[in-house]
Amino acid sequence: MTDDVISAVVAPTAKSLTLDLLSTLAGGTMPVAALVKAGELFGIAENSMRVALARLLAAAQVERDERGRYRLGRQAAPIDRRVTSWRRMNERLRSWGDGWLGVQMGVAPRRPDRQQRRRERALRFLGFGELAPGLWVRPDNLRGGVAAVREELQTLGLEAGALVFELDGLDPASDARARGLWDVSALCAGYRQSLADIDASEKRLQMASEAEGMVESFLIGGRVIRQLVLDPLLPEPIVPVAERDALVEAMRRYDRLGRACWAGFLERHGVIGSRTPADTRIPDGATRLLN
Repeated sequence: MTDDVISAVVAPTAKSLTLDLLSTLAGGTMPVAALVKAGELFGIAENSMRVALARLLAAAQVERDERGRYRLGRQAAPIDRRVTSWRRMNERLRSWGDGWLGVQMGVAPRRPDRQQRRRERALRFLGFGELAPGLWVRPDNLRGGVAAVREELQTLGLEAGALVFELDGLDPASDARARGLWDVSALCAGYRQSLADIDASEKRLQMASEAEGMVESFLIGGRVIRQLVLDPLLPEPIVPVAERDALVEAMRRYDRLGRACWAGFLERHGVIGSRTPADTRIPDGATRLLN
């Protein structure tokens, strides 16, 4: 079963697995032996894990204590907080009064640079869509309004000089185009597919070995978490909110099951986890939520 699960979902890299495991710690650290052993479950060689650790340490994405144990570094903290927010999605929302939030940026260059990719990642995280060249919008239904959204965008990588503002009074045609920026059919299909995947995985995990359970819960749970973290949090009537809520509730249940799958391994290595290890790479396999 483990091989089937890994082949169905792209296996993590040494770098991504290391960051994912360290992001689960409850204020403590993790020994190299635990990271190496976890890497073995996904077919990652010990040397690859050690090289990844050295590079992450140099980039300040991980930190090492005096005992040679590791924790997540300060550079990764803002995105880590965003990843954990899926459990409290509804707390981030307020009722929608048909208004919009806008971000004005320059037209993207043909070959996006690192800063451009950071901008677009920040906008994607907060569910913005491009209404016109350089103009990105989303429904004004996030708690805290424009001030809170501006602060979070800047924390995630949007430059301080970018204009972030309330946008009201769109003409009917522009309003209709704004409401159509998101593929709602694909969003709903994704909710339903993930619900089915969680249900099927829960049944398999009842008969899985410890290693199989660790791998499957990491991959399946991580994919659903990515889906929720990147969800644009659109309001009614743009999307049927009940379908999204159902997936969040199912993922809370699955997260408890995944935590049980990893509990023995973490205990043996003296690691205290605050949440279940999960694969938080963005689905294209090239970019991660923790990056």
